[in-house]
Amino acid sequence: MDEDEKRRQDDWANSRKNRLPSFTEVLSRRTRPPVDLFMFYLFLQREGAEDILDFWLDVQQHENLCRAYFKDVRKSGRTIKEDWPQYWDYARRRGSIYGTVVGLNPDGGGTKRSTASTGEMLTEQDRRNLATGSTPNDEKGGYGRRSVSPRPPTAGLSEHTRVASPNDHNEGTQPARSTTPFSLSGRTPTLFNMRRASRAPTVIPRSSAITRLDLIASAERIFYRYLSPAGNTVNSQENHEIYLPPSLRIHTFPLSSSQEPKTQTELSMMAQVPDIFHAQKEYCFRAMEQDAFPRFLRSKAFGNLTPISALVRLILGLIILWIGLAVGFSLIFLDVHPKSKRFFLFIPFTFAVLFLVSHQYELDPILVFLGQSETTPFRTLRIREPYVNKLLLGRAIWVSVLVAVFVTALTMIFWAVPGHRL
Repeated sequence: MDEDEKRRQDDWANSRKNRLPSFTEVLSRRTRPPVDLFMFYLFLQREGAEDILDFWLDVQQHENLCRAYFKDVRKSGRTIKEDWPQYWDYARRRGSIYGTVVGLNPDGGGTKRSTASTGEMLTEQDRRNLATGSTPNDEKGGYGRRSVSPRPPTAGLSEHTRVASPNDHNEGTQPARSTTPFSLSGRTPTLFNMRRASRAPTVIPRSSAITRLDLIASAERIFYRYLSPAGNTVNSQENHEIYLPPSLRIHTFPLSSSQEPKTQTELSMMAQVPDIFHAQKEYCFRAMEQDAFPRFLRSKAFGNLTPISALVRLILGLIILWIGLAVGFSLIFLDVHPKSKRFFLFIPFTFAVLFLVSHQYELDPILVFLGQSETTPFRTLRIREPYVNKLLLGRAIWVSVLVAVFVTALTMIFWAVPGHRL
């Protein structure tokens, strides 16, 4: 099994050398900058659409919490049917993404719900990465966790956090440390607070087993944060309602994490808590995969500048070009000698053309040759994805050739024009 897994990892690594990553690979944190989860979150943040990724990650956390609950029950020697008969009946009738965990489909089949996100099937390693937030490519100082806005006190575990079992410490398991700079304080990660944010643990120790009230609290927080209209929340600042089609909207959440469900209606509703957001999560996956993710790849695999940085280069390029043209025409109409002095016009022309072409292609060749890509305006990180680095190097060479051609043409034109003193 280990050899097969290693062979699959080698095949996956080889296939990645000549293609761009898929959306599932980005979400499972199997990619490196500048096409990793951290950069995708910043891309959505610039567009004001990060809430949909926040929702996906929070639902992933909720499902991990439910999965940990079911595993705790089975470790205690009880079956899910004995511990939670309402959920067992619901899962048998409607299907559940936890079929294998709860014992409904030990052979891997027999449920109506899929554990893979729509768009492509996940490998076993992908599922493990999505469940634990780990990646085979994690390095010290790597990237991959998300930045979140301030959360309510019941926010609980961070997204992509594995829930440690109560006896993990007894078995000598040490909590792993995250190597990713997503800020849990609500601040956008920068090069100045990146080191501090990277100390967030990816394994949260717990002294007691997860209860059903914990599952209700998790679902309740997601509902009031993303699905409830702003007017229905206690604190409207914590509401980040996302768009969902009418067929997927959840209008009410009658359960409360402060008390155990008692009525038959509440018990029936509680049985749906583990799977309650899965359809919405699938919709968000498809929406990001089909809309935002292709634009993200175009932005980061074929360019290395942020829109603000590109706009600054446009302004600087126009200003320097105006200065260069003004000096050039002055040398011509003042008939300054020797004529060779006009060759120094290549200096302003080089900067002007470089900035203008960089704006047009959203790519700075100098940064590419240094192996850098912008995260936020004028802040960079190293390009570590091999295929993306190859693509950017090719485009950087092309941009450099264009700059050289335009600069040479402008300089030769202004050198060749005969001087005429007005």
